[in-house]
Amino acid sequence: MSGRIWRSVAPALRAGAARRLAGARVAEGARQPHSGPHSGSPMEWRYPSRGFSAGSTTTDLTEASPDELRRVIADLQDKLNRAEAASAAGGQTAPFEQTLSPEHIPKATKGEVHDEQKKKCVTIVELQKMRDAGTPIAMATAYDFPSAVHVDNAGVDVVLVGDSVGMVVLGYDTTLPVTFDEILHHCKAVSRGCRRPLLVGDMPFGSYEVSTAEAQRNAYRLLKEGGMEAIKLEGCDPTRLHTAEVLVKGGIAVMGHIGLTPQSYSTLGGFRAQGRHSKAAVELVESARRLEGAGCFAMVVECVPDEVAHALTEAVSIPTIGIGAGRHTSGQVLVYHDLLGMMQHPHHAKVTPKFCKQYSAVGATINAALTTYVDEVRAREFPGTKYSPYKMAKGELDLFNAQMGLGAAAGGGQEAARPRGAGPRE
Repeated sequence: MSGRIWRSVAPALRAGAARRLAGARVAEGARQPHSGPHSGSPMEWRYPSRGFSAGSTTTDLTEASPDELRRVIADLQDKLNRAEAASAAGGQTAPFEQTLSPEHIPKATKGEVHDEQKKKCVTIVELQKMRDAGTPIAMATAYDFPSAVHVDNAGVDVVLVGDSVGMVVLGYDTTLPVTFDEILHHCKAVSRGCRRPLLVGDMPFGSYEVSTAEAQRNAYRLLKEGGMEAIKLEGCDPTRLHTAEVLVKGGIAVMGHIGLTPQSYSTLGGFRAQGRHSKAAVELVESARRLEGAGCFAMVVECVPDEVAHALTEAVSIPTIGIGAGRHTSGQVLVYHDLLGMMQHPHHAKVTPKFCKQYSAVGATINAALTTYVDEVRAREFPGTKYSPYKMAKGELDLFNAQMGLGAAAGGGQEAARPRGAGPRE
C-alpha cells in the first residue's frame, strides 16, 4: 500500500478500530459477572481499562504502523464475531443497555421527564394544591444558566424570567426597552438550568398589546423556543383580559400581574405603590377577580398595602404571589440580584425597591475577589507554580532550548526564558 493511500485511509481504520473494540468489549462484558474497583462506573466493563488493550494499560494507535493496525482490526473483528454469535445463541439483546447501571441513567430535562421524576416537577396544578393547603409558594427571578441552577438547587417553586432583566442585567433605567428577542434569549438559558420549578416567561412591553394574534405568536415562541411553561402579562384592562382569555383557550398557561405594573409606569406617574386609597383598593380586588375569570392560574400582586393584598387573596381561589405586598399572599417573589445584594453599581442601588430584603452581600464578595485577582496579577503572584501545572515531556526542554538557541545561555532551562523585570520565582 502506497504512503499516499495509507495516509488517506488510516484515520478511517483507526476510527473503525475504536468502534469495533468498544462494541466487542460491551458484548463480552455483558456475559461476564462484574466485580472489582470499577463496579460503580456507568458501564460495567469486563476490563479495568477503556483503552485498546485487554488489560489495565492503554495502547496508543496514533503511532501504529499499517501492519500493526491490520492485526488490531483483525483481532477486533474476530472478538466481535464471537461476541455476536454468543449473544445470538443466548437470545440476548442490546448488551449495552443491559449493562447500564440504573443510577447512571441521565436525569431528564423539563421537556422529557421520566415517570419517576414527574412528582418532582412543579406544575400549575401543584401550585394550586400548595395554595389550597396554605403552603407558601417561593418564587424568584433568573436570567441565565448560572442563576437558574442556583434557584433550582435552592428549592424555588416558580422561576420567572422577568423583563426586570432590562434593569438588573442590561442596564436600562426601566423595563420598556426590553425586546421580545432579548427575553427569548434569556428564557432559553434559564430553561437549560432548571429542572424542578415551574418556568414563567414575561411578555415584554409591546409584544402583546397590538393584537391577540401577535400575543399568541409571541407566547407560543416562549413555550416552544424558550422552554417556558407559562407566560406572564401585566395589567387588567378589557384588552389585556381578552388577550389572556385567548391565550388560555389556545393552551397557554397565563399568570396575571396587578398593582404596580412597571410596563405602565408612565401612566401611573412613576414607580408608585397602588391601592393606598379605598376606591383604588376596591378596584384591585375586582381586578383580581377578573383575572381569575379570564383563566389565569395565578397572579403577581406588586407594591400593594398588606391589608389590600390580604383581601384580594381571600377574594380569589387562585394563588397570589406578592412582591412588596405584605405577608398574606399565597407566596412571595423577589428579583435575583436584589435578594442577593448584587448592588455595587449606583444603577442597582437606584432601582432597588425598599421592600427588598438582602439575604447576602454577593456584590461585595465579587468585588473583593476581583480586586484580589487584579492585585495578584500585578504582583506576579498569580498563577505561580501551583497554578502552572503543565510541564514539558522528559528531555524535551533541553531539546527546545537547543532549537531556540538557548542551550548554554539559558543556564539549564527556563530561567533564561523569563521576561526582563520579572518578579521573584515562586
